Amino acid sequence: MKTKTGSNVLLREVAYEKIKEGILEEKYPPGSFLSEKELIEDLKMSKTPIKSAIVKLEAEGFVTVSSKRGIVINDLTLDVIMDIYNLRIALEAFNCEQIAKRNSNHAFQELEKITEEMEVAVSELDVKRFAEKDRTFHMLLSKLAGNNEINKILMNYYDQLFRISLKHLNKAPERMVKFYEDHKKILELLKNHDSGSAEAMKSHLEDSKILLIQ
Repeated sequence: MKTKTGSNVLLREVAYEKIKEGILEEKYPPGSFLSEKELIEDLKMSKTPIKSAIVKLEAEGFVTVSSKRGIVINDLTLDVIMDIYNLRIALEAFNCEQIAKRNSNHAFQELEKITEEMEVAVSELDVKRFAEKDRTFHMLLSKLAGNNEINKILMNYYDQLFRISLKHLNKAPERMVKFYEDHKKILELLKNHDSGSAEAMKSHLEDSKILLIQ
């Protein structure tokens, strides 16, 4: 039997995931305003779990709570996006170096599966599914590298970057083909324990960064 506290925690997490999903998929677009009343009606929940979810989302930078304006959905400026990509280039290239040195082929089975699912998403022009698999691919690489501090840093950004990827690919879905090929190349280099995987990752992220500002 669940305690009242346990139920509240569960509801808070459900509210958090639903609101975050709405932000990532731009059901709640950047710069828009929300009220607790709207969220209560939208999510069919009471005020308490929604309030707790908003506190968590504010701490993660998704929203800003203003006493005058309500809940504001934050946008990422171009400068912030560029800074995040430059950070990713340094850290994810390093991750690839570490993975290529020491991981066995067994560690790549899940990455192979994700890459296959990316290929299906490309063939079906399923932008949302591709963006989800792209995020999962990079998250898994970060975990495989085994540096917990780097992993924590990158995890702070992957959800925000999912929103950017989704917006970008919805405008130009044909670019999924190149991104898929990049992932496939990185994975093959990693499986061969080739340190060139780090350069391939750098090129992939540099190209992604440039395409975002075109």
